[in-house]
Amino acid sequence: MKIGLSVKLDVSKIDKSRLFKGEKGTYLDLTTFINLDEADQYGNHGFISQSVTKEEREQKVQTPILGNVKAFYTEGGQSAPAAPHSDDGFSDDIPFTQIRSTNCF
Repeated sequence: MKIGLSVKLDVSKIDKSRLFKGEKGTYLDLTTFINLDEADQYGNHGFISQSVTKEEREQKVQTPILGNVKAFYTEGGQSAPAAPHSDDGFSDDIPFTQIRSTNCF
Protein backbone atom coordinates (compact mmCIF):
# COMPACT_ATOMS: atom_id res chain seq x y z
CA MET A 1 0.00 0.00 0.00
CA LYS A 2 1.22 3.51 -0.82
CA ILE A 3 0.89 6.29 1.72
CA GLY A 4 1.71 9.96 1.16
CA LEU A 5 3.02 11.71 4.25
CA SER A 6 3.63 15.35 5.00
CA VAL A 7 6.39 15.87 7.58
CA LYS A 8 7.18 18.98 9.65
CA LEU A 9 10.30 19.08 11.83
CA ASP A 10 11.41 21.64 14.39
CA VAL A 11 15.12 21.47 13.57
CA SER A 12 16.02 23.61 16.59
CA LYS A 13 15.16 20.57 18.77
CA ILE A 14 17.67 18.26 17.05
CA ASP A 15 20.32 16.91 19.41
CA LYS A 16 23.32 17.62 17.20
CA SER A 17 25.45 15.08 19.09
CA ARG A 18 23.32 12.39 17.38
CA LEU A 19 24.32 13.55 13.88
CA PHE A 20 26.84 11.25 12.25
CA LYS A 21 29.02 11.36 9.16
CA GLY A 22 28.32 8.91 6.39
CA GLU A 23 29.91 8.28 3.05
CA LYS A 24 27.71 10.81 1.25
CA GLY A 25 26.80 13.32 3.95
CA THR A 26 25.77 13.95 7.53
CA TYR A 27 22.86 11.85 8.78
CA LEU A 28 20.36 11.68 11.61
CA ASP A 29 18.38 8.56 12.49
CA LEU A 30 14.70 9.29 13.08
CA THR A 31 11.77 7.23 14.30
CA THR A 32 8.12 7.77 13.50
CA PHE A 33 4.91 6.19 14.72
CA ILE A 34 1.84 6.55 12.51
CA ASN A 35 -1.79 5.74 13.26
CA LEU A 36 -3.88 6.16 10.11
CA ASP A 37 -7.06 5.27 12.01
CA GLU A 38 -6.91 8.29 14.29
CA ALA A 39 -5.78 11.89 13.84
CA ASP A 40 -5.08 14.40 16.58
CA GLN A 41 -6.85 17.76 16.88
CA TYR A 42 -4.58 19.19 14.14
CA GLY A 43 -5.09 16.32 11.69
CA ASN A 44 -1.71 14.72 12.42
CA HIS A 45 -1.41 10.94 12.31
CA GLY A 46 1.90 10.56 14.12
CA PHE A 47 5.11 12.10 15.33
CA ILE A 48 8.84 11.99 14.65
CA SER A 49 11.62 11.76 17.20
CA GLN A 50 15.33 11.02 17.09
CA SER A 51 16.11 7.32 17.21
CA VAL A 52 17.63 5.73 20.30
CA THR A 53 20.00 2.80 20.56
CA LYS A 54 18.93 -0.58 21.94
CA GLU A 55 20.72 0.22 25.20
CA GLU A 56 18.95 3.59 25.45
CA ARG A 57 15.58 1.91 24.83
CA GLU A 58 16.29 -0.54 27.65
CA GLN A 59 17.11 2.44 29.90
CA LYS A 60 13.85 4.12 28.78
CA VAL A 61 15.68 7.13 27.29
CA GLN A 62 13.29 9.39 25.43
CA THR A 63 14.29 11.92 22.82
CA PRO A 64 12.19 15.03 22.17
CA ILE A 65 9.45 14.98 19.58
CA LEU A 66 10.86 16.86 16.59
CA GLY A 67 7.70 17.12 14.55
CA ASN A 68 4.50 15.65 13.24
CA VAL A 69 3.36 13.44 10.38
CA LYS A 70 0.14 13.93 8.45
CA ALA A 71 -1.08 11.37 5.93
CA PHE A 72 -2.42 13.20 2.89
CA TYR A 73 -2.81 10.16 0.59
CA THR A 74 -3.48 6.47 1.00
CA GLU A 75 -3.75 4.02 -1.85
CA GLY A 76 -7.35 3.22 -2.56
CA GLY A 77 -8.61 6.72 -3.09
CA GLN A 78 -8.57 8.21 0.38
CA SER A 79 -6.91 11.58 0.35
CA ALA A 80 -6.72 14.77 2.33
CA PRO A 81 -5.27 18.15 1.41
CA ALA A 82 -1.52 18.45 1.89
CA ALA A 83 -0.26 20.64 4.69
CA PRO A 84 0.38 24.23 3.62
CA HIS A 85 3.97 24.95 2.65
CA SER A 86 5.70 28.25 3.27
CA ASP A 87 8.27 29.20 0.66
CA ASP A 88 9.50 32.41 2.28
CA GLY A 89 12.90 31.06 3.35
CA PHE A 90 14.26 30.00 6.70
CA SER A 91 14.24 32.08 9.84
CA ASP A 92 17.53 33.09 11.47
CA ASP A 93 16.93 31.03 14.63
CA ILE A 94 17.35 27.58 13.03
CA PRO A 95 20.80 26.00 13.02
CA PHE A 96 21.10 25.55 9.26
CA THR A 97 22.00 27.95 6.49
CA GLN A 98 19.60 28.51 3.65
CA ILE A 99 21.20 27.70 0.31
CA ARG A 100 20.00 29.59 -2.68
CA SER A 101 20.86 28.32 -6.13
CA THR A 102 22.30 30.71 -8.66
CA ASN A 103 22.00 30.33 -12.36
CA CYS A 104 25.45 30.04 -13.96
CA PHE A 105 24.29 30.16 -17.58
